Amino acid sequence: MPDSAQPAPTAASTDPVALGVMQGVPPPAEKTVRASDSTSWRFPNTRWSFSHQRELGPSAGIRRGPGAAAALPHALRDDLDAVPFTTQDGRAMTWGESVAENFTDGLVVLHRGQVVYETYRGALTPERPHLAMSVTKSFCGLLAAMLAHEGAIDPAALVTAYVPELEGSAFGDATVRHVMDMTTGVRYREDYVDPDAEVRFYGVAAGWSRPPEGYAGPTTVFDFLKTLKKQGEHGEAFAYKTCNTEVLGWIVQRAAGQAFADLLSERIWRKLGAEEDGYVMVDGAGFALCGAGLNVTTRDLARFGEMMRLGGTFNGQRVVPEAVVADIAGGARTEDFAKAGYVTLPGWSYRNQWWVSHNRFGAYTARGIHGQVCYVAPGAEMVIARFASHPTAANGNGPLDRVSLPAYEAIGAHLSGA
Repeated sequence: MPDSAQPAPTAASTDPVALGVMQGVPPPAEKTVRASDSTSWRFPNTRWSFSHQRELGPSAGIRRGPGAAAALPHALRDDLDAVPFTTQDGRAMTWGESVAENFTDGLVVLHRGQVVYETYRGALTPERPHLAMSVTKSFCGLLAAMLAHEGAIDPAALVTAYVPELEGSAFGDATVRHVMDMTTGVRYREDYVDPDAEVRFYGVAAGWSRPPEGYAGPTTVFDFLKTLKKQGEHGEAFAYKTCNTEVLGWIVQRAAGQAFADLLSERIWRKLGAEEDGYVMVDGAGFALCGAGLNVTTRDLARFGEMMRLGGTFNGQRVVPEAVVADIAGGARTEDFAKAGYVTLPGWSYRNQWWVSHNRFGAYTARGIHGQVCYVAPGAEMVIARFASHPTAANGNGPLDRVSLPAYEAIGAHLSGA
């Protein structure tokens, strides 16, 4: 009997331009993507929607300011697509094959500050921001670490010293450091396929998910955070939970007396010499989704990564204190991280909302579901900025890591001659 199973989707077979998604004025009903009916979160519509978030929901602008964009010299190479490597599950692959397999939308590789590889696919173009998902967390963690360096935030203080509204929640006896490094004991399941997981109701509060029938729960992120309860003790193990970042974002904005978008603009985007404005999605009350809402261009994400690689300097000025970058790059306790059970990330740790590899290149990375990455590898003098719309939303990005992490190391070795 012939096999009637449908072939697995590929980047080519789900290309939104080839499929006619959102083309026409108006587009046909079956090709229309909306936030109101959640079609914007259904694959392969995500191959269009991740590059068009501003058309789908409310957002706050991250201004680049009036200055000229910082130069990104191009020295494109034609030898990278053929670089071979072996995936974590034992498959032979090349860099070029991995770019397609991971449903890449935009990709920039910098070596010693020069663009050596750049590609855009699907609905993404160089000037268009893309949803960064949990890469946003690393921007929030960086702002928190900068404020801590300045003395505006005390990591050893209780969360309630800054946000007394969380007194009766899981965070009532947690410290800011517990939140920064995600070692809180809070009941919050980051399971994207479980309809009863807390992350689903975070999505409802954020305005990203339709509420279930009869829903009478929180409709803003701040109100949602007040409902969370403890599970276990703080400080005992790393556990990746977006609610921590939203609490940290609340602390950061209150300590600084500024909205998240304005802070990013003032502290980073204007100094970075970004090429384009960015933006961040906001909830129904207008507050930024600090755990997942950032949208920036691929080149500007690469600029950000290069600033981190250079120890906090870029565009002729210091953007981030060197000590803050060093603290992130040094990582945290690997034994705490190991308890989370990420089989694709042995020996890693998590510091200030950044994932730290402790590999031969000293790489650390901002990461988001569906394949969003800012990978900083000082030992290889390399930065990789990637946006993607992979069909799998996996906590930890395991399906992509098996391909991406060996690919990054192979490119780093190739570029550096290691």
